Amino acid sequence: MKFTKLFFAVFCLQCLMVFSQSADFEKGEMHYNKSEWTAAKPYFLNILAVNPKHEKAREYLGDISAYGKDWDEALQYYKPLVDAHDTNANYHFKYGGVLAYKAQASNKLKALTLVGDIKKHLHLAVDLDKTHIEARWALVEIYISLPGIVGGSEEKAKYYANELLDLSKVDGHLALGYVAEYNNRPSDAEYHYKKAIAIGGSEHTYSKLSGLYEKNNQPEKALFNYEVASEKLQRNHLNYLIGKVSAQYNISTDKGLEYLQRYIKNFSEKDGVPISWANYRIAQIYRYKSDKRNAYNYIQKALKEQPDLKDAQKEKVLILQMKSTE
Repeated sequence: MKFTKLFFAVFCLQCLMVFSQSADFEKGEMHYNKSEWTAAKPYFLNILAVNPKHEKAREYLGDISAYGKDWDEALQYYKPLVDAHDTNANYHFKYGGVLAYKAQASNKLKALTLVGDIKKHLHLAVDLDKTHIEARWALVEIYISLPGIVGGSEEKAKYYANELLDLSKVDGHLALGYVAEYNNRPSDAEYHYKKAIAIGGSEHTYSKLSGLYEKNNQPEKALFNYEVASEKLQRNHLNYLIGKVSAQYNISTDKGLEYLQRYIKNFSEKDGVPISWANYRIAQIYRYKSDKRNAYNYIQKALKEQPDLKDAQKEKVLILQMKSTE
């Protein structure tokens, strides 16, 4: 009888623990899927404290650390997953990718010591999964950015870009455009970015082409390209990008003001760029127009919303140096 009671008590306790872990996982995953990393993390930590072998909780914690740019912590979570599942392409991709970010954040000597492991894990990812797009992108970026003396190679970068082309025409053209842009071949880059727009037409494809135009001192083309994207995609974020180009290069300023006001009117958290930046850009445009009163009012709005916005602080100094328009 005592044994039966003890067995029943242990059984109930185990059921309670499983239920608690399940509830924690659901809550953590709910926050994770909303990109609420800080809220999600404690739930996954609770699970791992009770069950260190819970792999999905461990992976989520690695992802959260990576999003927070805590590369060492992310590696600590991913390493046991890689060790336990040597044939899992995605684990190798995440581990190698975080190593690459750590290398970028390290001094050159430390970065060089990581290159071998970065390539090893990313190559394993593409060998294990013939359709892994992200790992191939990572190899394109690695091979194109590394100096030749430590294994950089445009040909290898193009090899993986062409593999991407077989898997996804949009990604392939974006990758080939990236390789061409990195090696200062703007005409080739423009060709591939335009192909990506024609095939995919996402905001990202338009942004890559406009970014290329800005880099090559062609702001009018960048502005026009963003306007085409805005008309087709109806994304509020594009309203900001049009206003930003107008403010940065002092072109089509009336149009820039119109789009920035539209951005503020339709703003939501998912748009990404805080309203403070839009107000800063409006102030910038009014300074170009020699309208000190409006320039000052908008820069004050920007700094009220984000007091530590350094660009706005510098802009305020320039505005205060203006002659009064009244």
